[in-house]
Amino acid sequence: MDGYTTGIITLLAINCIAALGVSLFTGFTGVFTLGHAGYMAIGAYTAAILTVQYEVHFIGAIIAGGIFAMVFAYLIGIPTLKLVGDYYTIASLGLGEAIRLVIENWEGVTRGARGYPGIDNYSSMPVALTFLVIMAVGMFFLVNSSFGRAFKACRDDYIAASLLGFNTARFRVFSLAISGFYCGVSGALLGGFMSFIQPVMFDMAKSTELVSIVVFGGLGSMSGCLIGTTILTLVTELFRPISQYRMLVYGLVLVLVMVLRPEGIMGTNELTKDYIKSIFTRRKKITAEDGGVR
Repeated sequence: MDGYTTGIITLLAINCIAALGVSLFTGFTGVFTLGHAGYMAIGAYTAAILTVQYEVHFIGAIIAGGIFAMVFAYLIGIPTLKLVGDYYTIASLGLGEAIRLVIENWEGVTRGARGYPGIDNYSSMPVALTFLVIMAVGMFFLVNSSFGRAFKACRDDYIAASLLGFNTARFRVFSLAISGFYCGVSGALLGGFMSFIQPVMFDMAKSTELVSIVVFGGLGSMSGCLIGTTILTLVTELFRPISQYRMLVYGLVLVLVMVLRPEGIMGTNELTKDYIKSIFTRRKKITAEDGGVR
C-alpha cells in the first residue's frame, strides 16, 4: 500500500479507539458527553512529553497517556456524575474546554498555543491496528460482562437500577474512567501519527465529532460504532480534494442516516454471524410471503 492509504488506515484505527470509549459512556451507559476531546488532549500531551523530554519508550508513553487520562476522568467523574441528563452534558462541555485552555496557557510544560513539535512518528499502521484489536476485544468482554449489564441498566432506567441495588453513581464513574483511558490512548496515538499536536486539535468540534460517530453507528452497538467511524472517516478523506464542500457532504450523510434510520446504522445490534443470518432469513421470509400473495 502507498503512504496515503496507510495513513488513512492508521487514522481510522485511532479514531475507532476514541469512538469505542465514547460509545461505552454514551451508548452503553447512557450519559451524553461533549468533553471527551479533553481526555484525548491529556493522553496526547502526556505521551509527547514522556517521549520527547524523558525518552520513554512509545508503548509505555501511550499506556501512561491512557492511564493519566483515566485517573483524571475518574477524579472529575466523582463530583460531576451526580448530575443527570442535560446538566452533565453542559458540565462536560465546560470541562473539555477547561482542559484545552489549561493546556493552551501552560506554556512552560505544553508550549501553549504554538503546539508541541518533534514527536517521534511511532504510530505506524501495525502499532495502531494492534492497539485497536486489543482494545476492541477488551471492550467486547467488558460490555458482555456483569459490568456491561450494569452499564446498560443505568442507561435504560437509572432510577429502577438504583432501586434494584445497583450503585449507579459508581458504575457511571467507572464507565467514564474506562472511556477516558480509551480516549487517552487514542490521543497518544494521534500525537505519534501527526508528530505535532496543538490544543485546537482537541476543541469542542472534536468532541462533537466523536458523539456524532457513536450516534451515527448506533447507540449501544460496538459494531455500529466501528462501522460509523469507518464511513465518516472515509467520507472526510475521499472528499478532501473538494475541501470547500467536504463538510457539506459529511453533514448530508449524517442527516440522511438520521432521517432514514434514527436509531443509527446498527441500532443496538451487533454484526455477528447470527445477526447476518437473521437478515437473510427475514428477506427470504418476506420474498416467500410476497410470492404467496401473488
